[in-house]
Amino acid sequence: QVQLVESGGGLVQPGGSLRLSCAASGSIFKIYNMAWYRQAPEEQRELVGIISDSITDYADSVKGRFTISRDNAKNTVYLQMNSLKPEDTARYYCNAYIATMQEHGMDYWGKGTLVTVSS
Repeated sequence: QVQLVESGGGLVQPGGSLRLSCAASGSIFKIYNMAWYRQAPEEQRELVGIISDSITDYADSVKGRFTISRDNAKNTVYLQMNSLKPEDTARYYCNAYIATMQEHGMDYWGKGTLVTVSS
């Protein structure tokens, strides 16, 4: 069984910064892609950023403001969010494609962490 646990969300003023973390644990053989998604109320879930080895990609709305990184030794992915805007308010979900001792590979999701950008 694999678990993804996010942390680091909270309330921040516009222009501020937050750093989200997501740690994977369990019977992990290999972690392939790791990503952050977000979902605002009444909206569909959208990809924010994705990292595979050292290759990264971002949604246009966050390019230049957000940075995704990972620590393979800790099975952890991070999302550094700078210059936050009210429209960044959402629940942020961690996603990872992981191979375990029993499965060749499948998607896993965390339960999410809430980010609120407001003055």
